[in-house]
This record gives sequence, C-alpha cells and structure tokens, in this order.
Amino acid sequence: MKQIKKILKLIIEGGKATPAPPLGPSLAQYGINIGEFCNQFNQATKDIQGVQIPVEVTIYEDRTFSFVLKKPPISYLIKKELGIEKGAKETGREIIGTLTKEQVRKIAEEKLPDLNTRDVEKAMKIVEGVAKSMGVKIAS
Repeated sequence: MKQIKKILKLIIEGGKATPAPPLGPSLAQYGINIGEFCNQFNQATKDIQGVQIPVEVTIYEDRTFSFVLKKPPISYLIKKELGIEKGAKETGREIIGTLTKEQVRKIAEEKLPDLNTRDVEKAMKIVEGVAKSMGVKIAS
C-alpha cells in the first residue's frame, strides 16, 4: 500500500486540463508529473469537454498519483436540464425556470454517488435547495 502524501479536490474543465495556472502550480508543489496528469485527465474527460468536473487527486509519497472523477455540480445539471446559461441575477426576486419533481428526481439520482446521503428523497431536497438559490422554482 502506497503512502498518501496529499488528497486534493479540484474542479477542472473537462478535456481542457493544461499545465498552466491555476492547475499547474497547485499540482507542481507536490512533485507529480503535471503533463502526465493533464493527458490522463483529458483522455478520461474527452466526452464531456467544457463541463466543470470535480476531481479528487490522490498524491502518493513516491510522486505518483491517481484521480477519481465526480459528477458535475448540481447547478450545472440544473442548467443543463432547463437549457439555460446561468442562474438568476437576483435570487429570491427573479425566477428563471421551473423544474418538475421528475426532473429533480433525475438530477438527484445522477448526483447521488457524490452526495453525503444514499436516500433519493434527501438528495432531492439538496437539489431543490440549490435550485432555489439559483432562482429556479420547483413545480408541486
């Protein structure tokens, strides 16, 4: 079993990792091969280019690494579901769209592996909270 030096949680645009800032310097300080990381990440995310992907990078004492891709943020999934570019400018005053309970369930089920619950109903509450903060109404 390799000794873990550091676990980093980053958000990188799918298919577009480069050794340039901000990614390069955050990885360089741990002595891993940044070019190799970028190649592996870009290969793994080539089908989801342009999407902000949370990634957990485990860096080992021998300067090797492994990474786990997570699902896109809930806000991205809501925007994709509604076909919109961004959330409301003034939350609470502006409604930019409406999600049905079925759409909320679909998003919750997609994001469930990354959430701190295994209950779909609780995951739906999390999605509803994010939607509300974005100015998205939930149809009853």
